[in-house]
Amino acid sequence: MGEKLTKSDVAKIEEEINYRKLVVRKNAIEAVKEARAQGDLSENFEYYAAKKDKNQNESRIRYLERMLKNAQIVSDESKDDEVGINNTVELYMEDDDEVETYRLVTSIRGNSLEGLISIESPLGKAIFKHKAGDRVYVKVNDKIGYYVEIRSIRNTQETPEDHIRSF
Repeated sequence: MGEKLTKSDVAKIEEEINYRKLVVRKNAIEAVKEARAQGDLSENFEYYAAKKDKNQNESRIRYLERMLKNAQIVSDESKDDEVGINNTVELYMEDDDEVETYRLVTSIRGNSLEGLISIESPLGKAIFKHKAGDRVYVKVNDKIGYYVEIRSIRNTQETPEDHIRSF
């Protein structure tokens, strides 16, 4: 099974694919033509750079299309009192005696440096579908784990800045 994606994720990926096919591809082909017209290709850096950009765009398109083909669509709806996708949670980390705030997202959006944790991560798996006040065990591997307490849950609306992380 492929990536877990919400309907919103699918729409954003389709939007990127269309943009890359209609805008980026056209510009890349034009750049290759212009560089080729400059003459001797054996020492034409612009030609090789333009070809590389064109090939990277085509690879990204294939990657995104393959991701959509193999995706598992998951709902981002959850009960008001339950941790779900796109919810922001405050967690009390017992080992560190600190409260941290995270937003639970699908795996393609995960970025712990920005406070976005994937539903596939150990922490995401542990808190998913739990309620405020629950103390859950986060299993990192067979020998290591830790406890967190879910302090609060709030529904987070997606913003235009939300985007699919480029690979």
